[in-house]
Amino acid sequence: MTADAQPARRQAFQALQHRDYRFYWGGCFLSMMADNQEHVISYWMVFQKFHSPSLLGFAVISHWAPYLFFSVYSGTLADRFDPRRLIQIGMGLFMSASLAWGVLFLTDTLQAWHAVVILIVHGMASVTWGPANQILIHDIVGREHLQSAVRMNAMGRNLGQICGPAIGGGLLLFLGPSYGILANILFYLPITLFLRNAPYGPKFRKQPAAPPRRSEGWENFSAGMKVIAGNRTLLSMILLAGSYSLFVGNSYQAQMPQFAHDLGHGEAGLFYSALLAANACGALTAGLLLESRGLFQAHPRIACILAMGWCCCLIAFAASPFYPLSLLLLFIAGTLDLSFNSTSQTLVQLNAPPDMRGRVIGAYQMFSNGGRAFAGVTVGVGGSLVGVHWSLALAACCLFTVAGGLFTISPWRAPVAAGDD
Repeated sequence: MTADAQPARRQAFQALQHRDYRFYWGGCFLSMMADNQEHVISYWMVFQKFHSPSLLGFAVISHWAPYLFFSVYSGTLADRFDPRRLIQIGMGLFMSASLAWGVLFLTDTLQAWHAVVILIVHGMASVTWGPANQILIHDIVGREHLQSAVRMNAMGRNLGQICGPAIGGGLLLFLGPSYGILANILFYLPITLFLRNAPYGPKFRKQPAAPPRRSEGWENFSAGMKVIAGNRTLLSMILLAGSYSLFVGNSYQAQMPQFAHDLGHGEAGLFYSALLAANACGALTAGLLLESRGLFQAHPRIACILAMGWCCCLIAFAASPFYPLSLLLLFIAGTLDLSFNSTSQTLVQLNAPPDMRGRVIGAYQMFSNGGRAFAGVTVGVGGSLVGVHWSLALAACCLFTVAGGLFTISPWRAPVAAGDD
């Protein structure tokens, strides 16, 4: 083979070739960090004020339940309207929540019903942002660099989850809860201002898409489900994401105090914090490695294999009696988590019909995020019956079985929807 005939070497971090994506990624990272900063400050103040486990439990429900009920509708809006404006609306809701917390903290007038309303607004901000965010990524980088952009977006989310609590703690310490959460508003401004005149959205697309299929209420859901059911790749990836969310999700993070105790490090401190951070660090490492080396291209069966590997890591973690081994397994699990989730997300975007992309992405997010409200039952409630080690291992075995079944029905190479750039 001559030098001219050799395939070109894949450039690392392809999505960052796009100047506007670099700006957009930075704005998303700051917004995700602000989201986590708000959690740190608001949860601390709610605990200090009310000492109510049920209210803090509602905070978790209010974060995930909107995905379950409104993701498809949010995706439908992203199909019909400019995704830039939907993202700005989401940022406005985030800022309104931070402003409301700050005013109530300053005036010392916070009541339980205030907290409930603000937590609901915060959850709605997240689901408003979600599908529109994925559509805009596609608009900015196109099909060729979409998987890179999805990975980078996932990296930014994990980096925000790592940095957000640390900076939120600093704001709480140095500015106090009132001014700290008001300062948090500033982190949402860069992406909000960038999107004001960014040349993306329906009127800037090179090829005009078909008119959106208009439907209301239940028809939004059923129309999206018909498209998904007719495409084996979409169906297998959404079932994989839904099973991941239903059986395990991130529910084992809430059980980490028990795992730490059983590993001989039940006290709050470095060893416990390291267990909590291992997944996020593994995910960040995976993003850097995959983007720099060009590994794991978007194939449905590869996503299933990565998911099965993740299950094996969690089963081994549940059985591990040694702290160093457990830490390593959580780190590896984090790398596989980002790998298969970003792969499945990419495949969903590539295979969704252009005029229904938002609706299909909304359905994907409904299953992948909304189902997390139920994972607390499989691992948490199940743990109260058989112990968290057994409940996590059994939940991971169930997901392994589903991923293995989907592996057998998924094509190696997925057909992609026509009509894109």
